Amino acid sequence: MSRQTVTIANDTITRERIEPLLAEDQLLVLEACDLAGADLSRLNLQDCVFSHCALAETSFYAANLARTRWQRCRGGHADFESADLVDARFEACDLNNSRWRRTKLASSSFRACKLTGASFEEVGQLGLSFEDCLLVGADLRRMSFRKAKLIGLDFADADLSGCDFREAVFEGGSLREAHIKDARFEQADLREADLGGLKLSNAKLFLGATISARQAAELVRAMGLNVA
Repeated sequence: MSRQTVTIANDTITRERIEPLLAEDQLLVLEACDLAGADLSRLNLQDCVFSHCALAETSFYAANLARTRWQRCRGGHADFESADLVDARFEACDLNNSRWRRTKLASSSFRACKLTGASFEEVGQLGLSFEDCLLVGADLRRMSFRKAKLIGLDFADADLSGCDFREAVFEGGSLREAHIKDARFEQADLREADLGGLKLSNAKLFLGATISARQAAELVRAMGLNVA
């Protein structure tokens, strides 16, 4: 039997408001609702749709958010720690400074999202994808982007320590001033990426990677040499 879909629009959502609806196993579609500061931790919200919702400082700690859809939501400092977000989809959301520690993000996707300062520690990420996203200053330590096509990702000033970019293809985007200690870029195609701030001491991380003649000249100039 298919679940009944219940649409709630322009309402304030609290734990007390939503728990009775979940108890009836209803599929919720929340449109332009205010969930800011709500404690929705450990709730089963799988398959729900969040559209144009306010999520600032909302807690989804350890919630079941599998197969959820998030469209144009604003959730600064939202907490997704330990949540199940397998096969979730985020589209044009502002999730600056959000927390994703130990979140299950397998087969999830972020498209045209703002994730400045977001923290992705110890996440389950098999099949996770980002496209046209701002990840400025984000904590992405030890994440794997191996063989991925990275379209329009701004990693400026992000912590990419220990990340695996082997054989990845950068289509635009930026690594300007990113922290890349112990990251791996072997066989990566970096010709379209902004490599500003790359230091000679990091050159060994890029052995076997491909850069453009323009990028090579910029790197040489950054070393204080003149290109004739």
